[in-house]
Amino acid sequence: MSGTGNIVTPLPFPTLARRELGDQQLRHNLRKATHTIRDKRLRVVGEVPDWEQLRMAGAAIKDDVLARLPSLLEQFEAAATAAGATVHWARDAAEACAVVADLVLATGTAEVVKVKSMATQEIGLNEALEAVGIHAVETDLAELIVQLADDTPSHILVPAIHYNRTQIRDIFLERMPGVDASSLTDDPPALAEAARRHLRARFLSTKVGISGANFAIADTGTLTVVESEGNGRMCLTLPETLISVVGIEKLLPTFADLEVFLQLLPRSSTGERMNPYTSLWTGVTPGDGPQTVHIVLVDNGRTDTLADPVGRQALRCIRCSACLNVCPVYERVGGHAYGSVYPGPIGAILSPQMSGEGANRTLPYASTLCGACFDACPVRIDIPQVLVHLRQSGVDASRGRPSAERTAMRTMSYVMRDRRRYAAALRAARRGAAPLRLVAGRRGALRRLPWPLSAWTSVRDAPLPPKQTFREWWTREHSS
Repeated sequence: MSGTGNIVTPLPFPTLARRELGDQQLRHNLRKATHTIRDKRLRVVGEVPDWEQLRMAGAAIKDDVLARLPSLLEQFEAAATAAGATVHWARDAAEACAVVADLVLATGTAEVVKVKSMATQEIGLNEALEAVGIHAVETDLAELIVQLADDTPSHILVPAIHYNRTQIRDIFLERMPGVDASSLTDDPPALAEAARRHLRARFLSTKVGISGANFAIADTGTLTVVESEGNGRMCLTLPETLISVVGIEKLLPTFADLEVFLQLLPRSSTGERMNPYTSLWTGVTPGDGPQTVHIVLVDNGRTDTLADPVGRQALRCIRCSACLNVCPVYERVGGHAYGSVYPGPIGAILSPQMSGEGANRTLPYASTLCGACFDACPVRIDIPQVLVHLRQSGVDASRGRPSAERTAMRTMSYVMRDRRRYAAALRAARRGAAPLRLVAGRRGALRRLPWPLSAWTSVRDAPLPPKQTFREWWTREHSS
């Protein structure tokens, strides 16, 4: 894990995608799940006559936050502190993990319960706590499945989307302590009941809860978590100590701004009109809920992203995952192909900006630029625009360096500037392709070419040149 946590892919996207494409069960699971969520979203969004106005309002509010972020953060810290919370600041993943680990160790407990949180996944908190002897129990059903399987999440909203219910039953039978193997079926209510029984004792006995936050309200110091199962409510109210890890971009200026986002988020994420559980808390309330509340505000590359006038719109993201569910690339390769904790279209623009390390440079190319993600985004992040911008930035950064691709393009430019050179090149290509037609057979294309053309055929077939050009055909047909 790098200093920025789990947002740097270990291998280039093409390498990981090629591996995932070989899993037919994965593609079946993804197609079924994403289409189900996509269809639900379309139905409930269609009920809202002012949906586009809501999208524009959401984008405007988030842009206002980004324009005033330093002052709003100070306002939030003052309000939360006045309400009895303790606010901590963390520059990166390592610092955030150290703060949380110290806070948990100070309580003397060896186990914590967790609400589903992308921020804690981003910083690698579970691994950091394990390193100091603290076991973090994921209480969201999908997160629990992934944890029991020793796997990593593959979707922002549904981390276990790559499993079907039969696979989940097998995971429970093999990994869940105390499960009744004789009666457990792959029926969803039976699986949910098994998870409920497994978690109940931990809810009632664990002294420390850890959460993220969907929104942080600057003028009141309030944090908000929306969820569908009720496990979050248990983690937020039963423990004696609550530690919330919050990205600095999660702010909203006023409590009234929640009205917009509590319409946008559930419809875009789960296809629901409202979340079954919406929890809000402000500091400490004597005799009610956790009596010690800590808030860890995490940067971890967000201010670097904020500095880019085009790319900063990625910080509007409210983690709804709508872009994943409509993306043709994600549907075929799944979340693990992106390598980062943030998969799909939003991950392709967020991860490289938060950390431009290593193979993250390949993520902006993990897209067809079809634009479906922008149409689905509830806060109007123009993901295709940012993808092109990041690709251009990568090209600009390598200008002046030797490049086989640049040499090839210059050669093509020289050939195509002159009609006679171009015609001669076509004739030469056809003559060179003649023996290859025997290899290609009826396919009319080659699966593999030698270097440097192998970069093309590693991911697609190379079509052979036609036996005659259009101009040759036209000349022959009209020569009389």
